[in-house]
Amino acid sequence: MSPASRLLVIPVAFAIAWATLGASGCGIFRDPPPSKYESQPVYVQDTTLGPRDVFEVRVFKHDDMSKTYAVSDEGTINFPEIGQVQVAGKTPAQVEVDIQTRLADGYLVNPIVSVLVKEYKSKTVSVLGQVRKPSTINYVSGLSIVDAISQAGGFTPMARKNAVKVTRKGATDGATESFTIPVESIASGKAKDFYLRPGDAIFVPERWY
Repeated sequence: MSPASRLLVIPVAFAIAWATLGASGCGIFRDPPPSKYESQPVYVQDTTLGPRDVFEVRVFKHDDMSKTYAVSDEGTINFPEIGQVQVAGKTPAQVEVDIQTRLADGYLVNPIVSVLVKEYKSKTVSVLGQVRKPSTINYVSGLSIVDAISQAGGFTPMARKNAVKVTRKGATDGATESFTIPVESIASGKAKDFYLRPGDAIFVPERWY
């Protein structure tokens, strides 16, 4: 074989080997398999109120008692007629019952109370890595991973969109879970939604090619 022929064989052989390696599932071109995950929008324990959270209380036919409150650092609010109400650690439904019960104790007849959370400032989610605006965002009930990445400005051109990592600390035992989420597939309707929980950390890795 002539020297010129050898020069042609080497790059061709290299290209074949590279293509074979990429197609063999060695991880150069293919994304890792996604984790198995539940697609549950909201967990009741994630809706509890905390300091600085903002919510609205409505008392049916009593506009003077209906207003928006911010939870104090001590976890309380001051409500008309009944005074201080402990709300931290309680769900909106539990706060409704508490206020309603106390209003019925000598203030109103058969009061109807509703509580609507406007902003969870005590609960956050972080979005890091290959997004345009890495940041910490406030949690809202039903926050999906697609929504969170959108709030962080979306993916950069170098994002590995189907290999997004989510780290989650267990609410009860403190154990840490890790998920690989196919966000691009979710956005295109090819995979089910992944919903976030307070404290979740999202990391978007850089693609390798």
